[in-house]
Amino acid sequence: MQKRYEIILNSIADGVYTVDLDWRITSFNQAAEKITGISRQEAIGQSCFEVLRSSVCEKNCILQQTLATGKPIVNMPVYIIRADKSRIPICATTALFKDSQDKVMGGVVTFRDLTALNELKKELLKQHSFGDIISKNAKMLNLFATLPQIAQSRSTVLIEGESGTGKELFARAVHNNSLNRNGPFIAVNCAALPDTLIESELFGYKAGAFTDAKKDKPGRFAQAHNGTIFLDEIGDVSPAIQIRLLRVLENREYEPLGAIQSTPTNARVVAATHRNLEKLIQEDKFREDLYYRLNVVNILLPPLAERKEDIPLLVNHFIRHFNQLTEKNVMGISREAMATIMLHNWPGNVRELENAIEHAFVICQDKLIRIQHLPDRIIPVNGSLEITEGLTLKEIEKRVIKAALRRNQWKRMATAKELDIDKNTLRRKITRLKIAVPQ
Repeated sequence: MQKRYEIILNSIADGVYTVDLDWRITSFNQAAEKITGISRQEAIGQSCFEVLRSSVCEKNCILQQTLATGKPIVNMPVYIIRADKSRIPICATTALFKDSQDKVMGGVVTFRDLTALNELKKELLKQHSFGDIISKNAKMLNLFATLPQIAQSRSTVLIEGESGTGKELFARAVHNNSLNRNGPFIAVNCAALPDTLIESELFGYKAGAFTDAKKDKPGRFAQAHNGTIFLDEIGDVSPAIQIRLLRVLENREYEPLGAIQSTPTNARVVAATHRNLEKLIQEDKFREDLYYRLNVVNILLPPLAERKEDIPLLVNHFIRHFNQLTEKNVMGISREAMATIMLHNWPGNVRELENAIEHAFVICQDKLIRIQHLPDRIIPVNGSLEITEGLTLKEIEKRVIKAALRRNQWKRMATAKELDIDKNTLRRKITRLKIAVPQ
């Protein structure tokens, strides 16, 4: 029986080892030898901490948790240190090890090397990214395909989209792939500057132009020479500044305050707005001629609610980013927390999602972001979600929406309010997930 037991263990591709109640390794299969770089002879009799040296051994030992609670832990992402000192990612599953009388003799751990999977994810991420922009949404991928041509032209670009959709990222991508890539990228938030300052900020001034003008000061257009100037929130500028900008776009020159002659500019103009400029034109709040000068090439960014397939990609991206920033080692996010994130409507778009993950990093002292680490505003009012292991995100979303509909007697308005989503979004989800609603 012992021989058969060893043959079975050695035929498994995953690493498997068992420990007794003193944490000494009692068995160690061939896959475990290959993954750790430690032979069975070396491992047997050693403490599991000395052999695996995983990222959770000292404070949050998953096997200790299983022995204490009697509950298995499934596919927990952790790191181990191989015999050659290299650090490799694995996912581990724990269970109790019992004898024929159901007495606990120790614990068993199965683990899988995620190195190849992580490399594959990196390669796939390259296919779904352009510069610092990440997406696998069809509309976004179409933008990725056209961005190189847009960048290589010298035409003015207008980027439209809700706040938080990443308009500045696209502006930087245009600059970084343009003929002016070696020049400066100068960003100006037009909405943040009062009318009394924006003209001097954009165009600069000459000494003596006004009382405190002791010497010449170059404006943002001068700073953007041989580069790109990004005019964010262009829809918020006053009619007077609109006229000045129109002249710059038409004649490629501007006049600093107090100047007696114009100054030429070769700065590439990229503008952005979250406002509907065509509507502002109808309301006589934005010049039609300036709109057409700006709107030579148009980039329309979809809100995050319309590209929810990007959320897992973005969450993993932000986890990597904040791990580097905070020097933490958060391995990922729980299924329950991801389901909660997928259900939220994200009115603040990608910026709100990034802030939610940053909030989770502040709160989380574990290796996994869980639902209790997320901001309260994105957690459904019914509290923690009951999530069954093994379900896909689509199945989880369907289950949560169906449960909410039942609680609200299938009233869509009340259900949408509880889930904090728009009623039209709920309707689309019911159709997409094929939820049968009683007539």
